[in-house]
Amino acid sequence: MRRLIQRPASVCPNNLKSSITFLLTTMLLVYVLYSFKIIFNKDQSVNVDISSKQSLDTSTNNNSSFAPPPPSCTNDERFDRLPGADTTIKHIVFGIAGSADLWDDRKEYIKQWWKPGETRGVVWLESNVTTSEKEGLPETRISGNTSDFAYTNPEGRRAALRLSRVVSETFRIGMNGVRWFVMGDDDTVFIVENVVRVLSKYDHNQFYYIGGISESHIQNIHFSYAMAFGGGGFAISYPLAKELEKIQDKCIQRYPGLYGSDDRIQACMAELGVPLTRELGFHQFDIYGNLLGLLGSHPVAPLVTLHHLDVIDPIFPYMGRVDSIRNLLESARYDSASLIQQSVCYDQRRFWSISVSWGYAVQITRGIISPRELERPARTFLNWYKGADLTAYTFNSRNPIRKPCQKPYVFYMSTTRYDRYANQVMGIYQPYNESHPVCHWKTTSPETIDSVVVLKTPDKNRWKKSPRRDCCRIIPARRRGSLKIWVKNCDEGEYSGL
Repeated sequence: MRRLIQRPASVCPNNLKSSITFLLTTMLLVYVLYSFKIIFNKDQSVNVDISSKQSLDTSTNNNSSFAPPPPSCTNDERFDRLPGADTTIKHIVFGIAGSADLWDDRKEYIKQWWKPGETRGVVWLESNVTTSEKEGLPETRISGNTSDFAYTNPEGRRAALRLSRVVSETFRIGMNGVRWFVMGDDDTVFIVENVVRVLSKYDHNQFYYIGGISESHIQNIHFSYAMAFGGGGFAISYPLAKELEKIQDKCIQRYPGLYGSDDRIQACMAELGVPLTRELGFHQFDIYGNLLGLLGSHPVAPLVTLHHLDVIDPIFPYMGRVDSIRNLLESARYDSASLIQQSVCYDQRRFWSISVSWGYAVQITRGIISPRELERPARTFLNWYKGADLTAYTFNSRNPIRKPCQKPYVFYMSTTRYDRYANQVMGIYQPYNESHPVCHWKTTSPETIDSVVVLKTPDKNRWKKSPRRDCCRIIPARRRGSLKIWVKNCDEGEYSGL
């Protein structure tokens, strides 16, 4: 039987066009839905990853949480977010090693820098002393008994044992919110604002042992270049103080032959494996005599401490020691960051070299002396070891004068005032009457100057920038016999040119 093969029905053009349109629309819709699904799943995947990371962080450390990266910021903002950048005076506790026998005299130094209601700390003594709340002094406590500890150094005193435990005993008090323990002697003067500035550079959550060495090369050899000298003061971060407190009593018993408290601290730091972080503003002052050379050419670093005030000459030679400290800290009230910082400029017309140590002294010298030479301390002082020559210091130094006619004329800070409308500090420096040789140079003598006026804009953020000396400039003075100097941050292209 033959099969009948049917022909396909003819397709209408209108129906074909509708079918094609429907097919394309359907494909487009499927594509769009599929794309949305991919995007949704991708976002969901990111959210899952973040949630997983949050869970992992939480399980690892219950006190931590995931945070998105910070937005872009300026240099100042980045500094503010450093680990220690928000460190303030309230985060610091001072442990002061004192002597009851010397208390009546030494407490006068403490009064000058202590800030009642702001600073926190304890003076540790061997016996009770009488104090009054009106004096504005820190709390006093009696050190723990160390009579069972061996001490065999023939040249030292057993008091070194109790003083070496000042940080640990201060730690045991259990004060709240402590980031740093700062130790010093009862004749150590702290520039508190600069203590805060220096410690703000470091992460207080890490192990830090911060301080300075002696000015005497022989002292550092005898003790250690790795040791922070206690009189100059040093700082220990909270977690390091916590570890030190655990081991210290056993540690110091292993070193009965050491001389002082600071080398016992360093011996324990060596056992903990923590090196000294050196800061140039901590000053032991193992010297005798006049500090003009050192303070007149201070390193480009914040002034943090002054020590051995009973040994050195008064900072201002026409005042007593305590009054000198009070006078110096008067300038610190207006610009503590710039205290003692050196500036160098030249009076080309009169052929003078001028060195300004802000808040302290101005020195005018006949002739042109390079900044390279002026930034080296003049040896106005004597070494801790009699007979030691200039090679016995830990820094470069220079002769006070090269020629008799170049003996500097010194003007010491007399008064400081602040003009809040101009935001400017004005310091008046008076000449120190001392003999000068007869000089037949044709240049004008600085003895014609009876006062120096130094103008300066406060700069509390100077140590957030790279270290650099300020620039100074001679400006016209209305009164004859007065020298007027403007000290400021150097402008672009400005320098201490000859």
